[in-house]
Amino acid sequence: MLVVEDEVLILEVVQDALEQAGFCVQAVPSGFAALEYMSEGVAELAGLVTDVRLGEGPDGWDLARHARQDRPDLPVIYMTADSAADWPVQGVPRSRLIQKPFAVGQIVTALSTMMTEADADGATYV
Repeated sequence: MLVVEDEVLILEVVQDALEQAGFCVQAVPSGFAALEYMSEGVAELAGLVTDVRLGEGPDGWDLARHARQDRPDLPVIYMTADSAADWPVQGVPRSRLIQKPFAVGQIVTALSTMMTEADADGATYV
């Protein structure tokens, strides 16, 4: 599971919640770091949880499109405080958007639901 968030506190809280839910998590603070991590192998990712606005460099929309080039079935969850209106146009198909502020349980639930739906469709995740 790759988590991308430029606000360190949010990054740590989301990482902790996902790890407590049993996910193996790689947490990175920027779009550049996420692209570097993905260059090592998107195929091994179980999902992408990303903030939309990540400061300088690629944003969450860009990261999801990049990841989906290699993994069209990859679960993608966007976190945002102010970009929800852009989701229908910018977001990848079959993604979820969670607005800030949120309860971390929303992310865990959304991710689990997406992975269950993918399993029903025959997709597999590591």
